Amino acid sequence: MPITYTNTKGKTYYLHQGTTKTGKPKYYFSLEREGQLAAAIPEGFEIYENPNAQVFLRRIPPKIITDEERQVVEDGMRQYAEVQDYKIDIKGNAIVIYTADQDIDALADVFKDMYPGPSANTQLRTLLRQGIRYSPMLQFILEDAQRRTFVTQRYCFRGSVDDWIDIGYGPLMTLVKQYVKHLGKESYFDLM
Repeated sequence: MPITYTNTKGKTYYLHQGTTKTGKPKYYFSLEREGQLAAAIPEGFEIYENPNAQVFLRRIPPKIITDEERQVVEDGMRQYAEVQDYKIDIKGNAIVIYTADQDIDALADVFKDMYPGPSANTQLRTLLRQGIRYSPMLQFILEDAQRRTFVTQRYCFRGSVDDWIDIGYGPLMTLVKQYVKHLGKESYFDLM
């Protein structure tokens, strides 16, 4: 049985296997059913879907961020942030929050006449969510593994900078409460 994976946008990917020029095995995901399909995930690897629904096979990374710390960010986003369309990803020692590049409410408003009624509006929003892209906007980087303190960074869009800048340091719960409320607002750009 070939390994398949359906991403959040509803596309099914197939795990292919082949060999490199040196004869070592290589694996990759493709939308194509044709070719040499893998029957198993190689040991030490996992399927990874990034926030923009691209699918990869990657080595299982070491667990630096705890499940509880990820949950603090999830809970904080629900409690303090006004943005509805976001994704949270763990990258090494960082918890990264991605927000949608497009405003689903504004897009739905443009097409509301084509999709009248509450159930059609729900279907429209589902379709729109399948097409939006996400960008990293805020991240919490584990600074001290013993004390579990973090550095908060926001992405800076100043043309010559276009990089992460530090905006805070301390316990994760405090940082989440202080900074996630700015996502999707003008005040985000004033964070220094």
